[in-house]
Order: sequence, then structure tokens, then C-alpha cells
Amino acid sequence: MKLMLAAAFSLGLAGCAATGVEHYRAEQPVLNLKTYLNGTLDGWGMFQGRSGEVKKRFHVVIDAKWDGDTGVLDENFKWSDGTTSRRVWTLTRQRDGSFRGTADDVVGEAIGEVAGNALRWRYVLALPVDGKIYNVDFDDWMFLMDDKVMMNRSWMSKWGFNLGEVTLTFVKR
Repeated sequence: MKLMLAAAFSLGLAGCAATGVEHYRAEQPVLNLKTYLNGTLDGWGMFQGRSGEVKKRFHVVIDAKWDGDTGVLDENFKWSDGTTSRRVWTLTRQRDGSFRGTADDVVGEAIGEVAGNALRWRYVLALPVDGKIYNVDFDDWMFLMDDKVMMNRSWMSKWGFNLGEVTLTFVKR
């Protein structure tokens, strides 16, 4: 029994170890956020619950502009249930090459790290669900595929428990 518990514990710890963004440093094409997130982009995505069931789909149009090291991403969402929403991000490139971001529904600051073709974006989102607001952790990974397409996969959690995933593909106009 002790051996089984030790094995389960070891597997649990191994599952917690996440690959860092540095793992993708040599991947091509190199992601330059100020270049890719500039102009108009379309995104198509879906939210899946813990079981994998698709709960909601969406289309987002992003108008992105930069002034020096500060960018504004104006995101307009159309959801499969007919609702719409908007999020306006303000991104700032830091001296160390990382990014910080804010938006009205983001609690505190988002932290973004870029290496190679990858961006890891971590933040807490104030998510409205059935008339209540829940602060949900997002671990957001984006991978530049070519000069037009970027793929995004996000894991949502609360107190370390998986709530679901968002999968999204961006296409630059």
C-alpha cells in the first residue's frame, strides 16, 4: 500500500511540472508580439468544460495598435449563444523582454513571457457565471505557426482544480 501511495504521489508531482516558455526558444518562426499583434486579427475558439464537452464557441475580432512599448488590443467577442462582450488589453513590454498586461476584467496584472515561437500568458480573470463573479486562473499558451496564424490553448483553474480549456486560432488579416 505504501508503495502504491508513493507511486501515486510521484506521478502527481510529475504532472505538476510544467514546461517553461524557454523550452521553445529555438522554435521558428520567432514571435514578435509587437509585429504579430498589430492591425486586425480574427479568432475562432471554444470553451470546453472539465469533461471535454464544448460549452461555448466564439469569434473575436481584435484591433491592435502599438505606441512604442505599449500596445492596446481591443477585443470584440460574438458568442454562440448570441451574446457579445468586449475586453480591452493594455500591454507593456518590460526591459527584460517580458510583457505586463491589464484589462477591466483582469485582476491585477497579466504576466507574459516570450521565447521562440511561444508566449505564455498568466493572469486571473474575473469571470461572470450565472450572475456571480469568480476569479479564475488562466495559464494561456500561444504558438506562432507562420506570419498569419497563431494557435492558443488556455487552461482555467480555481484553487488548483481544472475548470476547463479554451482553444483558439488567430488569423491576421
